Amino acid sequence: MKALDLVRDAAARIGGETPRLDAELIVAHALGVSREAMLLGNPEVTAEAAEPFIARRAAGEPVAYILGRQEFWSLDLEVGPGILVPRGDTETLIVAAQGLFPADTALRVLDLGTGSGALALAALAEWPQASALATDVSDAALAVAAWNAARLGFSARCGFLKADWAEGIEGRFSLILSNPPYIGEDEATGPGVREYEPHGALFAGRDGLSAYRRIIPALTALLEADGAAILEIGWRQAEAVLALGREAGLGGTVERDLAGRDRAVVFRRIASVF
Repeated sequence: MKALDLVRDAAARIGGETPRLDAELIVAHALGVSREAMLLGNPEVTAEAAEPFIARRAAGEPVAYILGRQEFWSLDLEVGPGILVPRGDTETLIVAAQGLFPADTALRVLDLGTGSGALALAALAEWPQASALATDVSDAALAVAAWNAARLGFSARCGFLKADWAEGIEGRFSLILSNPPYIGEDEATGPGVREYEPHGALFAGRDGLSAYRRIIPALTALLEADGAAILEIGWRQAEAVLALGREAGLGGTVERDLAGRDRAVVFRRIASVF
């Protein structure tokens, strides 16, 4: 059958928020071609070739795990089970940093809880003179992040450290980035998220704030005088996270994502804000 006919049938089975896009990506993956090439050529494909992938998505498995990759900040990152899938909303942190530091700044970047390496590697792509230290408590995440750095040509500028948030990290940094877990244990999630993605990268106690309570008090000691720490937040957490920053001597502002929701808090040492 034609690829686009299979896409139509697969989309009906997959459902969810983006069934057509998901089906296009999966059928193209089964064909071994790009999505664009499939859409333009509409080649022949057997339903059997795509069925295992379609069935996995219909069961709720994230597309990124099926494909083994996810795009972030125009970087092609390898991902897999046990690694948080990078989301487009997280690019808000890089956009916020662009407003603070010119592209020729020799930043020293710290990425706390790097996962796939998305934030650290996006920063290195955006600031060619920057160096980065990417940390995670997960050996699997560090291995994937290091592999992504090597694939993208960033190994010489990016170091990796196994660390439980800020524990054992020395020195100061001009830019600290983090997408910590911020979902409450009883909070609803999208289809497949709770079932497939790593709980430690998603859930942070009953109120979703436990990671911030560990990260934020450490920021003052890790930030350079004119540095900034940018943390992703849940869209209803801004006031609570800002309050934690004030307790730690940090001034904060809120950045919104493309949908207009609160998505990140930018912290700076109060002496450099006022």
